[in-house]
Amino acid sequence: MTSTELPTPRLRPRADDAPGTGGLVDRYGRVATDLRVSLTDRCNLRCTYCMPPEGLAWLPKVEVLTDDEVARLVRIGVEQLGIREVRFTGGEPLLRPGLVGIVAAATALSPRPEVSLTTNGIGLTRVAPALAAAGLDRINVSLDTLDRGRFQQLAHRDRLADVLAGLAAAQRAGLTPVKVNAVLMRGINEIDAVPLLDFCLEHGYQLRFIEQMPLDAHHAWTRGEMVTAEDILTRLSQAHDLAPDVEERGSAPAERWLVDGGPATVGVIASVTRSFCGACDRTRLTADGQVRNCLFAREESDLRTPLREGATDEELADRWRVATLGKLPGHGIDDPSFLQPARPMSAIGG
Repeated sequence: MTSTELPTPRLRPRADDAPGTGGLVDRYGRVATDLRVSLTDRCNLRCTYCMPPEGLAWLPKVEVLTDDEVARLVRIGVEQLGIREVRFTGGEPLLRPGLVGIVAAATALSPRPEVSLTTNGIGLTRVAPALAAAGLDRINVSLDTLDRGRFQQLAHRDRLADVLAGLAAAQRAGLTPVKVNAVLMRGINEIDAVPLLDFCLEHGYQLRFIEQMPLDAHHAWTRGEMVTAEDILTRLSQAHDLAPDVEERGSAPAERWLVDGGPATVGVIASVTRSFCGACDRTRLTADGQVRNCLFAREESDLRTPLREGATDEELADRWRVATLGKLPGHGIDDPSFLQPARPMSAIGG
């Protein structure tokens, strides 16, 4: 088994990139066309790699963007900044009362972006048909184990049955391909790698494993305890024949592997050990209206304040362009000076 070759960051800054016109271009030539929008920092699970069992102090409601404010910023991104994909995340976005309307506003834009959702699946049985009717293209559901006891250990909630029902509801509603995101943690759910793959193969879901990243609220992550991409592939190879998918990867974060000759695939997102920062095409908007040009950024750029003070679309777009220019060439996890962002994943958006 051989690993696919990963893109190398372009490290020569571009002097001719300037705000004022065009899309979201950074000084290393990368263009952000994929927007991740966090709709809430709240969640109904307490996954170990994300937040403590007691939860976190949630954002005050007044600080969270309204439905209209979210829709406006997404529109600016699509119409003025070249955004082609919009992914709504959380926290848990199904906890956002206006979710269906926000999705409908995004899918009504021209040019129409691809619109997707990342969720833990709890509540999908109720809302999946409405999301499909609003135009949602597809869905990602987080699922780290099929064992009820380990699910409760990881998420501090006994909700596995609800997640499995949500997956089935998404598929029935046509929100396909239904993708499953899984994080493996050493000593807890490593043994679930093969069962998760077998489950997804049986049901027609697309499985992607994600290396655990240093984005936990309690900053307990250590690289030595992380289950790496190589660890995952080794486990899967004990039960299935894996071969690299020759389809062009582009800016997609997952390395794909054909399972038993295909056509089914499994993806591995090696965010830490096989950085793909050189091909990054993402920009992020937090639930309280802050632009983040990198998942691991230590700084944010405020759009909420100028938006509420009457800034024009053009002024907001230009602030977004300026925020993009400062994007670093890589996340720097391997650098001895690396510091986790102050916000955990639940407050940034996946």
